[in-house]
Amino acid sequence: MSSVEAREARQPWILLSPALTAVGLLLFVPLIFIVVYSFWLRTATGADVAGFHLDNWAEALTDAFYRDILISTLRIAAITTVVCALAGYPAAYFIARSRGNKMILLLLLMLPFWISYIIRTMSWINILGVSGAINSALMALGVISEPINMLYNETTVILGLVHFLLPFMILNIYVSLEGIDTNLEDAATSLGATRWQSFLEVTLPLSLPGLAAGGLLCFVLGAGTYITPLVLGGPTDAMFANLVFEAIITQLNWPLGSALSLMLLAVLGLLVAIYNRYLGMAQLMKGLG
Repeated sequence: MSSVEAREARQPWILLSPALTAVGLLLFVPLIFIVVYSFWLRTATGADVAGFHLDNWAEALTDAFYRDILISTLRIAAITTVVCALAGYPAAYFIARSRGNKMILLLLLMLPFWISYIIRTMSWINILGVSGAINSALMALGVISEPINMLYNETTVILGLVHFLLPFMILNIYVSLEGIDTNLEDAATSLGATRWQSFLEVTLPLSLPGLAAGGLLCFVLGAGTYITPLVLGGPTDAMFANLVFEAIITQLNWPLGSALSLMLLAVLGLLVAIYNRYLGMAQLMKGLG
């Protein structure tokens, strides 16, 4: 290989070196530390003993408490994803097919991102609380005589997650719908198909990559959140990320918290691998535009 060819072969890596360095320092190096910490041992005195101990992994993998919380977390994330898909597709379709006011609608969709996630989550307390807007309105109208307890349950957690994740779903579906040639729908209609049949046979199949991308994004973000169940959930509505937060921040048990975080990462990574096996990451990238 000549010097010119060698220089051309190295050029892409040289251009990628800043990004690769940032990813390595900000992602892989901390991940290595977490892996190392997961094998340390927390003693009764509060000290961490370095070494290769499997106690944390044995507790994380065999304790039914952690298993039940993990299953509950995946179930809540799945329900949230389905609700986001059902609510987000009509909104994304409406935006994609709007004429003249599309940019305004997209701006309104992006407005929630300008407000802190914590503030958006806590706003539900003022809406669903005992003295919140809904209870106050129902009591003023005479529908109820005393406030209804609507907070601190699994339904409220799902509602908060949908509020947080719905814009992600809408944006992914919108990008996919925007790339579909509307002449295909007109062609199907001209061949005798109704508008509904045209949607089911043409638009919906072509928009599935965006729907799948939004679904995967919502599921992963939903399964990894801890603010929403912490603010809107009750004592029995903790998700797996809350266990990690409790172990590391409250108990200062970094080894156990590291093992739990890697356990969640492994489960979500496995689900992404299954997605890649049956749907393909190429479809995901297409959906992300």
